[in-house]
Amino acid sequence: MKQINIYFIKPAIGSKWIPGDRRIVYFLKKIFKRQKTSGVEKVFFNLCKGFDELKVDYSVNVDFKKIKPGDPVIVLGAGREGLKGYRQPNPIIAGIALMTHPSEWPSLCEDYPIVKYLQHSNWAQNVYVPYYGAEICDTWPAGIESDKWLPDENILKTFDVLVYNKIRWNKSQLDTELRLPVLEGLARRGLTYREIVYGSYKEDEYFELLRQARSMVFLCEHESQGLACCEALSMNVPVFAWDQGFCLDPNRFGWGDPIMPATSVPFFDDTCGMKFKGATEFQSRFNVFWDRVQSGAYEPRKYILNNLTLKKSAERMLEIVGSVYK
Repeated sequence: MKQINIYFIKPAIGSKWIPGDRRIVYFLKKIFKRQKTSGVEKVFFNLCKGFDELKVDYSVNVDFKKIKPGDPVIVLGAGREGLKGYRQPNPIIAGIALMTHPSEWPSLCEDYPIVKYLQHSNWAQNVYVPYYGAEICDTWPAGIESDKWLPDENILKTFDVLVYNKIRWNKSQLDTELRLPVLEGLARRGLTYREIVYGSYKEDEYFELLRQARSMVFLCEHESQGLACCEALSMNVPVFAWDQGFCLDPNRFGWGDPIMPATSVPFFDDTCGMKFKGATEFQSRFNVFWDRVQSGAYEPRKYILNNLTLKKSAERMLEIVGSVYK
């Protein structure tokens, strides 16, 4: 296969990305050490790491004019900036974060030679199919760095439950109707817990909490993949996930898509933990979950190793590339 050209270009704020070969990834890492890395950035980095494992020849953010005929092009950028100035004939495999909803850019495949638009999971892909068509829409799960997110069998677990709070909308209402009943339910059972809030922690803090936690309660309206939850599973931490079943983003009314089936844990099965729909079901189901945690019934890390490693994600991307660049 020819060299793969990967693009991750954020909207310019004061400075622009420096184009170059794969060595630019390590330059970017130095930048990101000084600021929090977003989920989309991590998706990009982990694809590069997966390609490194497979010894795939790729470049990062090379000037569009230097793309050679027949070279595959993958664009994972955040927002429209990722495609600005592209005038090459090479078909583009794009996705993940060029927009929040396809109604924001319905002419995407007419504006650029997009032949595949990717989402991580099936429910998110289903949102895009009415706009871009089933042939263009496809799924590609991001890889989890399982050698990093690795459980330490020698460390003493110091508390029972890590509560991961990623409630994004209607926070006041959900604090009363969901979060507080969850915390009260844990306290009533005599369980020790710690809470971490999305957007307010550093990655090494989360890693250390996962090392010490016996289990995790995941509070998030919906996820196209849920990297943080997958990282917990990779650390072999069983998860009790709030999964109410629908997209709750208030923008859905403006998108003309008010009823969107969704899930908070699109990569999950019975070996990973359990789900609950609301506070009442939390109270009725948590004891079963906790009994299974104590008996060692869950094996969430095996799920990650079987489905979501860096290598498996990179191999899936190569399948997609191969279907486009035959």
